[in-house]
Amino acid sequence: MKMKKFLIGLVAVVFLFGLTSMALAKVIKVGGLKDTTGATSDVGKDAAVGQAEFWSHYVNDHGGINGKKVKYIWFDYGYRIPEAITKYKLLKRMKVAAIMGWGTGDTEALSPTINKDQMPYVSDSYSAHLTNPKDWVDKKGKKHLGTPYNLFFSSDYSTNARSCLTAWYDKKWKPRGEKRKPRLACSYMFGSPYASAPIEAIKNHAELLGFEIGPDQDVSLFALDTKSQIMALQKFKPDVIWHGNTTMSVAATIRDAYALGLRADHIVNNWGFDENLPRLAGEAMNAPDALTVMGATPNGFFGQECDLMDEVVKYAKKINPGIPLEKRICRTVQGWANGMVLWEAMKRADKAGDLTGPGIMKKGFETMRNFHIGLCTGDVTYTADDHRPTGGCWVQEWKDGKFQKVEFVDVRGRWPKQWAKEWLGW
Repeated sequence: MKMKKFLIGLVAVVFLFGLTSMALAKVIKVGGLKDTTGATSDVGKDAAVGQAEFWSHYVNDHGGINGKKVKYIWFDYGYRIPEAITKYKLLKRMKVAAIMGWGTGDTEALSPTINKDQMPYVSDSYSAHLTNPKDWVDKKGKKHLGTPYNLFFSSDYSTNARSCLTAWYDKKWKPRGEKRKPRLACSYMFGSPYASAPIEAIKNHAELLGFEIGPDQDVSLFALDTKSQIMALQKFKPDVIWHGNTTMSVAATIRDAYALGLRADHIVNNWGFDENLPRLAGEAMNAPDALTVMGATPNGFFGQECDLMDEVVKYAKKINPGIPLEKRICRTVQGWANGMVLWEAMKRADKAGDLTGPGIMKKGFETMRNFHIGLCTGDVTYTADDHRPTGGCWVQEWKDGKFQKVEFVDVRGRWPKQWAKEWLGW
């Protein structure tokens, strides 16, 4: 009798263990690398919070991966490449199916390893260098390895730069009726792979549109005082300045330009153009004689009227009620948009019975044609030969106390030959 009870108990334990194992098997891990303490934490903190709200809550509340729960595991790496590599290895040991990455320097440094590991890596670096899935050679004859496992939802930094310069040229310069060439200068951190990523592209585009190009100014991502750089620019007298940094140092540069009387217009890459910029720039963007400031906006601002935005706001209230909504910015929205493309790719791959790295790429991402994210983003398409998700972006400006749309620039449609034959990868 005792032996019978023991056997029944053993069978029950085995059965329960089997159920537990089956339950665990249905949990899919997604990893994350974020910067909440380093050089880009001024934009990274909100992005990290938004992405956690998306993966840990919204996704699981809406069916997970075809009924399988998602466990989101993320680390802060402080914008330090060695630490990013260490944390990547840890996530790999934890058997994540894919990773939500962050910065350009670490993403590009990890790319060969990611390719070898066949790890889908959806980054918040929108460097054009990450958009060519095949090996290629640039104009200078330099060979580049393809990046078939790197993706993102946004127009890349080079497309953003081309879009901003085009919108400024169309809407600000042409109406002035000037007979001379417009003058462009670039302000960014020379040593930052992120900030310097689109510089070659914007200068190429300036030449295409007939600009005169002035001296670049080296501005740290940590800069609070840029008076020396502004004084150097006064000799060139630019009509427009391109800013490649994140919000804090962009605001400092715009403030100093206003204070020192440099009456140039300003165009800004997407990571420097958000709801905090006019707050930090102060009267330089809000006074009656404020400077013109425009920027790339590949997605909507927090709370802006767009498909899915009500869910972003709802989950911000629900999951992190201690963060006032007026403090939330478009970085939350970017986190959701990048998450949306990976979620869709994983659902497609899982439905096809192949939730491996190659499966997520080939049966997920590369099956997307005009996939609609919402959130005021462009619809995205990925092919086996081209991972640029979209061919243009909205350019907006801060005017009369609010962000206003200037122009949607369709770079791909306006310069189809260059887009197809020259601009992939840079």
